[in-house]
Amino acid sequence: MNTPLLTTERLILRRFAQEDMPALFLLLSDEEVNRFLPWYPVKSLEETRAFYEKRFATAYARPQGYAYAVCLRKDNRPVGYVCVDAEEPHDLGYALCRALWRQGIATEAARAVAARAKEDGLPYLTATHDRNNPGSGRVMQKIGMKYCYSYQELWQPKNFPVIFRMYQLNFACADDFVHRKYWDMYDRHFVETF
Repeated sequence: MNTPLLTTERLILRRFAQEDMPALFLLLSDEEVNRFLPWYPVKSLEETRAFYEKRFATAYARPQGYAYAVCLRKDNRPVGYVCVDAEEPHDLGYALCRALWRQGIATEAARAVAARAKEDGLPYLTATHDRNNPGSGRVMQKIGMKYCYSYQELWQPKNFPVIFRMYQLNFACADDFVHRKYWDMYDRHFVETF
């Protein structure tokens, strides 16, 4: 079964269900939560359902899917999500409601999903974050991801230039293997020292 239930000390990671749409709406409609994500905040439950169908239901239809609702054990109600693209570059993405920021929850959830991806045989994970969102980069570092390079992209649909930092966690490939898709795709790319 794809997207199997995962548990951690504080969390239940499971599939989103139709009854989770109000909780998902709260997450997707928050401007601050979605500030660094590649879409605009949703404005209705109808837009939330469309987002669910595009981002989560399609992952659940694949043989191997990683699209998790992040729920606290105390009530099993979604407070965030963690996803991994099944196809290259196996991009890890996550979001968490603001009330739970800086408590290690995104790290705990991302670590559990990364471990599952490794167990399932994914060769590596990548993740990118806007250079102006270093908190997201700290989550990547805490789960063992290594910074590889930065690149500038004209970010859509928001249509402004963003410098992204690309991180990678290798499982079944050489330690020095780097997924170069973004390096090759964008003219402005470089390695930062920080």
